[in-house]
Amino acid sequence: MSESTYVPPKVWQWKTESGGQFASINRPIAGATHQAELPVGKHPLQLYSLATPNGVKVTILLEELLALGIKEAEYDAHLIEIMEGDQFGSGFVDVNPNSKIPALVDTSTSTVDKKSGANKLPIFESGAILLYLADKFDAFIPKEPLLKSQCLSWLFWQVGSGPYLGGGFGHFYAYAPEKFEYPIERFTMEVKRQLDVLDRHLANNKFMCGEQYTIADIAIWPWYGALMQGELYEAAEFLQTQEYKNLARWTEEISNRAAVKRGIKVNRTWGELDEQLHERHDASDFELKTQDKLTVTE
Repeated sequence: MSESTYVPPKVWQWKTESGGQFASINRPIAGATHQAELPVGKHPLQLYSLATPNGVKVTILLEELLALGIKEAEYDAHLIEIMEGDQFGSGFVDVNPNSKIPALVDTSTSTVDKKSGANKLPIFESGAILLYLADKFDAFIPKEPLLKSQCLSWLFWQVGSGPYLGGGFGHFYAYAPEKFEYPIERFTMEVKRQLDVLDRHLANNKFMCGEQYTIADIAIWPWYGALMQGELYEAAEFLQTQEYKNLARWTEEISNRAAVKRGIKVNRTWGELDEQLHERHDASDFELKTQDKLTVTE
């Protein structure tokens, strides 16, 4: 049915045959579809994720913490294949009832899980995980009240703006089975506005909170930095991202950070083989276990 003639029914019914790249994993109900315990590694922090923009927020922060010499930030990153439905396994749903990546379990706390009796503190939602880790390790979050309020404001700005970029623009521009003018125009206008918000702010600020690199930058960069570089939805030309000079400068500066280069490889299953580290259990994995190394070994 075309865009101009579609009339919503009085009562919505789920059509399992509805198209789109993610149709096979989208459903109108929550909860587990199968029993599957989560793997547990050797480190206090257990991450269950995939290298989507929301996923790499956490791996970038963890690598940044380790770069500061914070050994307690060592982590195991377990791959969650969302197209295979791993996020609907019972173990994952216990950690995140919303069945979205990323999810983190901290086993170093005194919090006891009632079900297993083990020390286990689960955290879900990428923004919440960033804030938890920043507070836990007292890093990448300002202490001065004004800067801290700015950091939190920009962190929550990203959390609120991201769905327009991903579920709105990204879906209709890149993933929907048919192209319709109205939603693409509507969400393109909003994304352009968001890019302008960032560009204007960065005209007078090195990072999102002045001179200090924080979890606000770490939250925003995987979405808007990737969009600026043409890696997200291949939409840089369509959006004319070269117009946003201040945002481009910020994007490049963060892209060049060593921890960022490591973080974006973790739980990545696409692209160049040397950029894919499907699971991360030790710092040496970046040198020894990227897919180009494993492919040669096999």
